[in-house]
Order: sequence, then C-alpha cells, then structure tokens
Amino acid sequence: MPSKALRAAMALLAACLALPSFAQMKIGVVTSSTGPTALVGIPQKNTVPLLPTRIGDLTVQYIVLDDASDTTQSVTAVRKLINEDHVDAIIGPPGSPNTLAILPFVAEAGVPLLAPVGTAAAVLPMDTQKKWVFKTTQNDDIIAQALVDHMALAGVKTVGFIGLNDPYGENWHKVFADLAARRRIEIVASERYVRTDSSVTGQALKLLAAKPDAVLIAAPGGASVLPETTLVDLGYRGQFYQTHGAALPDFLKLGGKKVEGTILAAGPMLVLPEIADDNPSRKVATAYIDAYRQRYSAAPATFGANVYDAGLLLERAVPQAEKAGAPGTPAFRSALRDALEQTRDLVGTQGVYNMSPQDHSGFDERGRVLITVKNGNWTLVK
Repeated sequence: MPSKALRAAMALLAACLALPSFAQMKIGVVTSSTGPTALVGIPQKNTVPLLPTRIGDLTVQYIVLDDASDTTQSVTAVRKLINEDHVDAIIGPPGSPNTLAILPFVAEAGVPLLAPVGTAAAVLPMDTQKKWVFKTTQNDDIIAQALVDHMALAGVKTVGFIGLNDPYGENWHKVFADLAARRRIEIVASERYVRTDSSVTGQALKLLAAKPDAVLIAAPGGASVLPETTLVDLGYRGQFYQTHGAALPDFLKLGGKKVEGTILAAGPMLVLPEIADDNPSRKVATAYIDAYRQRYSAAPATFGANVYDAGLLLERAVPQAEKAGAPGTPAFRSALRDALEQTRDLVGTQGVYNMSPQDHSGFDERGRVLITVKNGNWTLVK
C-alpha cells in the first residue's frame, strides 16, 4: 500500500492533470512612454493591464517595450519581439514615423500590427506591407471632413496650416488641402516644425503675416499646443482648429486659457456625458474609462482607448485564427490577419469597426464628433 503522503501526492498530480490546459499567445506592445511622444504613449502603456489575458482557450501574455519616441528604437523593439519573443501580433507604436519605420519588418515576418497611430499613411494606399497593419484610430479624411464642413459653415475663407514635418503632418496637409479646395477655402500659409522644437516663433510670424481667418494645427500630443499658444501670444485672434492628435487632457492643462474656443473633431469618448445613450460606443467607452479610473485614479486620454480597442479587435479575431493553427505558427498569424480584415460591426470605444481589404481602419462618421474647449473643458459643438 502506498504511504499516506504518497497517496496525497498522487491525488494532487491527478487533479492537476485534470485541469484544462491553456496554450499561450504572445502579443508585443511598443509604447512611447518616454521622449517627445510620452503624452500619447503613457496612457497607451497604462492601458495594457486592462487588455484581455485570456481569449477562448488561450492565455495571453503581453510583452511591453518602450521605444523612447525614437524610430530606431522602434525597429529594435519590433525585431526583438519578432525574432526573440516570437509574438503573434504587435500593438503600437503610437508615433507615425515610428509605425512607418517598422512596416517592412512586420510584413516580412507576417505578424499583424495593430497601430494606435494618427496618420492614415499607415494603411493607405494599401500595398503588400500595409495589408498587415490595422489602424485603431480614425483616418485623417474622416476627421478633416468634419473640420472643413465647420469652416465652410462658419464663413472661413482662408486658413493658415502648421503641422509636424513628418508623415502625420504631411498626410494631414495633403488631405486637408484637397477637401478645403472643394469648399473654396484657400491655404494662405503652410509651415512645418518638429515635435522636439521648443520654439515656433518664426513659423508663427509667417502665419500671422498671412492674416488667415483660421489656423489648423496638425500634430499629436503635447506638440499640438506650442503653435497655438505662440500665435495667441503674438496677437492672433482668429479661430483655431486642431486634429484628433490634440484629444488628450494635457492639451487643456498645457494650453490653459490660450486654447479656449479651439475646435477639433475626435472620438466621442472626450465628451461622453454629452453623448446620447443610444450611441453604440457609449457603453464600451464607459467600461474602459471606469476600469482605467479604478486602476489609476485618473481619466484616460483617447490614445489609451486606441490600445483598448486593439484588445477588442484581437478578442474577436483570435478564435477564428485558432481554427487554422496554434499560436506561434505562421498559419495562426496569417489567419489572424485575415480575421482582423473580416471584422464587422465591432463596437469600440470611439466608433464601430468595419474592416475590408481596402479599409484597415474601418471607422465611419460614427467615430467622430465636433468638440470645442469651453471653460477649460471639452464640450460638444452644438
């Protein structure tokens, strides 16, 4: 007869063997939680603990790396995630130049990339590299159309443009110029700067000399504030417009009274209390905000919501990918890409995703609202 201790050990082993086994899926996350893009990257990094740790029969491990807002470090991080950690998908990085720099590596490895990035250049025009990328923010044209429509209704005839000298600013200028021309709105001055600039006085003086009715600033995160405050200090009193890159609490903190009256278009999460109860994103956005507040005792920026939506997209797609192969295999990753592309009617924090082979962002007009700054807070334009 086995000893009592041996019988207990055997019983424990049998119980362990009877437990369901869970395969593991690895997801890499590249954040810019330090450096010039940190105001965007920090809420994204903070959102990772809120992502699903189990999808169906799979446990999910998130491997988080910081690229310090540097494109070279983005490439290094992605190559490590692919070659050493053997991840099945990657979320990030948030910077537009950073995302474009890593496209050849994710495409060559056949690893889907969920890009919480502003510029539509990450997914357009579609090609053999960009077919591996799925964008969790609204494309520039959806946001720009709302701004141009508002300008036309407000009687704006001339606009000064200032944007980052990178893919975010350049794509915004391209999209905005086309839409503005259709409404007979003239761009009378066009300036560029880099996100590490501590002064844009020279560019602001050129904009001021052109005497535009309004100024559009195309930059994400903290970089969106400097041109506006500089122009206000120099005496400009026209209307300011911002892109969805400015949709974060720190824009209000850094800009203070100087950004009062600014108009931007962004996801409804910024003004959730004013959003109708039947808005499809209200429930999802509320759940995200509540979870973030509970963990960090602060409200999240919309940039964090872009990472949260990446988790929702994966949660929908992974069970379909499992039918083609196990995590860690090319078959699984390829099927995951296909499943993401077939996403239909997935409600996220900032809109509804309907992907297609031609559209790897998937948002429509439900993913934007017009917002202004009033008394130091975001409020719907009515």
